[in-house]
Amino acid sequence: MADHIKITNAGGTWVVRAGGAVIAETKQALELLEGDYPPVIYFPKEDIGMAFLETSETNSHCPYKGDATYYSIQTKSTLIKDAGWSYDAPKPGVDAIKAHIAFYSQKATVEKL
Repeated sequence: MADHIKITNAGGTWVVRAGGAVIAETKQALELLEGDYPPVIYFPKEDIGMAFLETSETNSHCPYKGDATYYSIQTKSTLIKDAGWSYDAPKPGVDAIKAHIAFYSQKATVEKL
């Protein structure tokens, strides 16, 4: 793993809300710290209402984490495009985030209860 990335258990109960609905709730969230970036909370897919998510055509590549797949959130009234991302085959050393999704705070509310 890159020396500037640290993954730990986030502790407590975390939720994701969008469009007035709870999209995810977990006690198994992971916190990823990378360099000077703000912490990112990753939610296990098993604790996410995947019926709210649609796989996007957007992809990106991180030299430290690998290739990211993006997800849009379908609410009752709108599609929130590219609201979250995951690394389905993360690079060695960051494989703890496999089968997890993180969400942009500008597109969904991510909070600790």
